[in-house]
Amino acid sequence: MDDDTEVRAAIDHALQAEGALTQTCGDGNTAVRIVESDPPELVVLDMMLPKRSGFLVLEKIKDFPKCPRVVMVTANEGKRHQEYAEARGVDGYLHKPVRLEKLIGLAESLLAG
Repeated sequence: MDDDTEVRAAIDHALQAEGALTQTCGDGNTAVRIVESDPPELVVLDMMLPKRSGFLVLEKIKDFPKCPRVVMVTANEGKRHQEYAEARGVDGYLHKPVRLEKLIGLAESLLAG
């Protein structure tokens, strides 16, 4: 879930190439609706989303009974944001630009564990 269509398409393509079934969206409210109605195993979540920030999406979906693993991606390099995401239960935290190999490796690790 990323507001940048090119980033979203690249991540989507990379995950599908690994055999994942994917859904994408470009805003936080849609992200929450998707997770609530058809819970995925993993969410790749941008911190800066329109309509509802990635932090607010994270807080909301971590309260769902069937909570997915969440990897947050961000261009913000501040430690304070990472600590906040970790305190809210994020499972992984990556800085943009995200190397797709690293994202796929993290996703595989989270889903295997």
